[in-house]
Amino acid sequence: MELRDFVSTPIILVIVYVAAFLLRPYITDQITRPYFIPALTVRVFGALALGIVYQFYYDGGDTYNYHTGGSRIIWEAFMKDPLAGMQLIFQPVTNNQNLYEYTSRIYFARDPNSYFVIRIAALFDIFTFSSYSGTAILFSVVGFVGAWLFFITFYRQFSEAHRGLAFATLFIPSVFFWGSGVMKDTIVLAGVGVATFSIYKIFIEKQRQVFYTFLLIVSLFLIYSIRIFVLQAFVPAILVWLFLIRIQSIRMMLVRILMVPFVAVALGVSVYYSVQQLGQSSKYSLDNIVKTAAVTAYDIGYFTGRNAGSGYSVEVTEWTPLGMLQAAPAAINVSLFRPYLWEVRNPLMLISALESTFILVFTIIILLRGFGRLSSALTSYNVVFCLVFALIFSFAAGISTFNFGTLTRYRIVALPFYVVALVLLEYYSSSKRRNRAVLEATE
Repeated sequence: MELRDFVSTPIILVIVYVAAFLLRPYITDQITRPYFIPALTVRVFGALALGIVYQFYYDGGDTYNYHTGGSRIIWEAFMKDPLAGMQLIFQPVTNNQNLYEYTSRIYFARDPNSYFVIRIAALFDIFTFSSYSGTAILFSVVGFVGAWLFFITFYRQFSEAHRGLAFATLFIPSVFFWGSGVMKDTIVLAGVGVATFSIYKIFIEKQRQVFYTFLLIVSLFLIYSIRIFVLQAFVPAILVWLFLIRIQSIRMMLVRILMVPFVAVALGVSVYYSVQQLGQSSKYSLDNIVKTAAVTAYDIGYFTGRNAGSGYSVEVTEWTPLGMLQAAPAAINVSLFRPYLWEVRNPLMLISALESTFILVFTIIILLRGFGRLSSALTSYNVVFCLVFALIFSFAAGISTFNFGTLTRYRIVALPFYVVALVLLEYYSSSKRRNRAVLEATE
């Protein structure tokens, strides 16, 4: 903490909360209003707590490399030479000799994905005088906007389930902790939330305004610029969502049945093509993903992570796409339900383990209600959309990370989707609500 933090942070907090209280009457109703300020507050708390943990527990780390070793340098350049500062924010910096005196000091200058976060932080630094805590609060606001729009997407359709949906989208502890500070995760999570809301407005509410299209493009661009592999899981889920919405809009059941195999094949081809194209010429192409996962598993198992105490293993018979798919149940299990309580090695793992245990128990309760009572709910395009994304991403994260500390951060993108799916399954499983799923499937 520096003097600038004590000066600028209270000002930023006052501005943020005054704006929130002024906006709340226009963007909430009687049911959602009680969630608005608490949801913002836990994001602010998460952002500040993340900085404290990285400073005193980890003694540095990514969040400080993004800010103190990144955007702070751009801010200093901006104060000295505004043109140089703007070039560092908006223009390519690699091989630009005019900017070398600054880029040579930026740790992530040659990592485009990480440097994109530094660009965003540098823009915020202009308003916070480059105070870490002030910039972290503005990141938390970005994370809150994405989370709130994600909540509204499902609340508009299932207002009776507002408590469960609010917890799933706004109040999962690891999500508002890891997804609020000066980190990649904050921007990616916000992008996913905004993209989901925009697609809902365009394709379900049929509001095809330029504004929502613009929001969709910007949010997808943010995800693509920071973590392509999130988009590789998100695009297939979106295609499945839109496919089911389209199928369920056809009134004649016979036509639906006849269309399913043809559209399913076309969907599979388009999903494969989109995933391959998104990762083309990068380490996220399908071929390179397999190689990267194999190298990571070997490195953490036998070298860098051998004595870390937070590593895990997923048994893969052979490092091929088929071999990895065979390990999918174990990979999904480790992403959603581990670490188990007996695997805890440090305080942060304990928090993650408690959360994983809660999700596991919630899942078991839903399953114990019986597949027969839930079968109609599984026809809901919202449930399928959430499960497809959560399971694809959980598989990808679980089979390529092999470290619980890193996995805890990565999985926060999938957790809201998975818990929303559980909340909707619980909603549908009630005898008086099961007809809602049937009605949705026949509309």
